Amino acid sequence: MSNRTPLFKNHPIAALIVICLSVFVISVDATIVNVALPTLSRELDADTAQLQWIVDAYTLVMAGLMLSAGSLSDRFGRRGWLSGGLALFAITSAVASQVNSADALIASRAAMGVGAAVIFPTTLSLITNIFTDPVKRAKAIGLWAAMVGVGVAAGPISGGWLLEHFSWGSVFMVNVPVAAVAIIGGWLFIPTSRDPAAPPIDVPGLILSTLGITALVYTVIEAPNWGWRSAHTAAGFAVSVVVIGVFALWERRTPHPMLDVSVFFNRRFSGGSLAVTAGFLTLFGFIFVITQYFQFIKGYTAFETGVRLLPVAISIAVASIVGPRIVEWIGTTTVVAGGLVTFAAGLAWASTADASTPYIQIALQMVLLGGGLGLTTAPATESIMGSLSADKAGVGSAVNDTTRELGGTLGVAIVGSVFASIYSSRLSDSAVLANLPAEARATMERSMAAAQRVIGQLPQGVIPDVRAAVNTAFLDGFQVGSLVSAGIALAAAIIVAWLLPARAQQPAVTQQAQAEQAHAEEVCA
Repeated sequence: MSNRTPLFKNHPIAALIVICLSVFVISVDATIVNVALPTLSRELDADTAQLQWIVDAYTLVMAGLMLSAGSLSDRFGRRGWLSGGLALFAITSAVASQVNSADALIASRAAMGVGAAVIFPTTLSLITNIFTDPVKRAKAIGLWAAMVGVGVAAGPISGGWLLEHFSWGSVFMVNVPVAAVAIIGGWLFIPTSRDPAAPPIDVPGLILSTLGITALVYTVIEAPNWGWRSAHTAAGFAVSVVVIGVFALWERRTPHPMLDVSVFFNRRFSGGSLAVTAGFLTLFGFIFVITQYFQFIKGYTAFETGVRLLPVAISIAVASIVGPRIVEWIGTTTVVAGGLVTFAAGLAWASTADASTPYIQIALQMVLLGGGLGLTTAPATESIMGSLSADKAGVGSAVNDTTRELGGTLGVAIVGSVFASIYSSRLSDSAVLANLPAEARATMERSMAAAQRVIGQLPQGVIPDVRAAVNTAFLDGFQVGSLVSAGIALAAAIIVAWLLPARAQQPAVTQQAQAEQAHAEEVCA
């Protein structure tokens, strides 16, 4: 491993702060745009499909490119890649804030995803190389994981506040000064590092991994629109499985693989990856439904909704920092599996919420959720990164980050599909809506937002009954969606409890060396 000295050396805490700032800004951007969708629909005349891709273009490109970007950062130097990713992210954010059409914004969001794909794996690999002591590394990764979780939850808060005080472009322009500070801080405090072996670039591996992951994420995004049982969905999954399978075969046979796929046989690596995927799947699924619950059932504004998500953000941060310390006492297995069980319990409790549920009860549910997620993801991430050498940290970080993005995308797709099917079926069976025009019923069945627009156009005499029917349908979908998420978290906890070792296995060579050292000390004594 080679290191270039930064301007101010020997400041690992300052370097960690800069790294966490970098990952925070791209995590916020994953959710900040959600609260701006109604405004973008009005200002840019965006239809439903365009609004979906304003959100998903960022995730799709980031997930598809992270594995390649992590591999290249190992080869060419991680600090330079971090600075380049931040610069690209800032430039494309500025462009996104100034566009005047939905299609141009989708393109800008995709370009922002390229910058995020470079930043995300680089941050974690830098931590692995800066903090070589396992205990200190675990604590640093805990703080990193806290910033990721807080960023996801803080997106709606910051987005809601900006929209109340500035134009919609502010939700993207705010990235520019944050990225600029991170770039300056990186050159001042972060030492660069790269794989000293510098093998030839695995071009086929880069192409195959990008195509396979992109096809998988694209299919997950579009499956709710195509239908989970449709030929399009089956073909999309088939293509992604084939391409990823070819990638795995190629990586096993090429002399200089981008990713040593045998690492998935390491139980700490695969168990940690499963825990991270399940954690972010359920988190994004919950945020998808709870933000609508706050706005449509409770009647909160976008900013008020964001503020009420603070218990999730705070509990994620606290548990992510505390989790690695608990691991030192009782091991990774108990903490990670216990975190998933806690998360499942919080989701099951959240499924009982209705229109009259007091916010304090919902806040306690979110504390349970966030605490479970923090206990899960921070130790699981350390388990993944501790399974690899520091020289391969970029690829390991990319795998970890890709599982997060894939889990989040799956969460919105799965929970969104379950919610939508329950919601629409309840409305189609409702006797209250039977007397409404067919076009109005069809519009209301598409989404809660569409139903609210239709309700506003109805005669005053029928509004209370129709609103009650719509709210009941929403709460039924919310309940089932939360229970599905709880079931996924619980199933993952059971598998993780069996798969993930409590401690890292100490190599035999190291054990022998320690025995020889102990014998030498005895002789000297």
